[in-house]
Amino acid sequence: MPLLSTKTVKNHFMRLSSLWNDLLRRDMVEKNPWSRWNFDLSNQISRRAWKQEEMNKLVNTPWPVGSIPNETFMGITMVAAYSGMRLGEISNLRNEDIQDVEGVPCFRICAHPEDNWSPKTEAGERIVPIHSTLLSWGLLAFQKANQKYLFSDLKDSRDGNRGADFSRAFSRYKMIMDLPPAVTFHGFRHTVSTLLRNQKSDIREIWIDALLGHESSHKSQGATTYLSGIDLTNLQTTVEAIQYPDFYLGKRL
Repeated sequence: MPLLSTKTVKNHFMRLSSLWNDLLRRDMVEKNPWSRWNFDLSNQISRRAWKQEEMNKLVNTPWPVGSIPNETFMGITMVAAYSGMRLGEISNLRNEDIQDVEGVPCFRICAHPEDNWSPKTEAGERIVPIHSTLLSWGLLAFQKANQKYLFSDLKDSRDGNRGADFSRAFSRYKMIMDLPPAVTFHGFRHTVSTLLRNQKSDIREIWIDALLGHESSHKSQGATTYLSGIDLTNLQTTVEAIQYPDFYLGKRL
């Protein structure tokens, strides 16, 4: 049986403590055994990029049967690997968020106030050209005329987190592959960043920041202003520089 994370245990204790406090107020118990526990979350394991041998495991390990269909797993994972987008951004992509910009198919990552969702930061609102590998793989076939979201198999959790079920399923999948705790789904973001920053090319760091939705690593006002006006051609060049020796999750059915 998999161990619970410290954060999950803390959340369970907080809920139980709240219930016990209510019992205390009614004089039904003498004390609250769930209170005053110390949960030190400061020493969490740092997430890192995926190594090639770990990505090989991913390619060769079948996705387990469960609530998340295999095709949805492949689609979400391929988008993460070939864009560096966050799981929350991928999970909340709507069909209308795939747009043709200057003749280039793009993801438009933006706030959806009616669903109480927005990118993590102001810089998170951005245009991400869709990698040619994703297009040839068949990503656009996920668009269904009668569905609101690109990955329509995902369901909202009680707190509105569309990626919650996938995140839990991927954590279980990671245990099947026997990967270390530092390797997570978010690690694809680190992987893309590492790949791009080690390119032997003229890709500028400010283009990488714009692609990933990072605040500009250059803190000047001039850099901030420029970041919002980077030419789409430069972003497309940056996306296409994401290349792997051998990473392909099979042809979409």
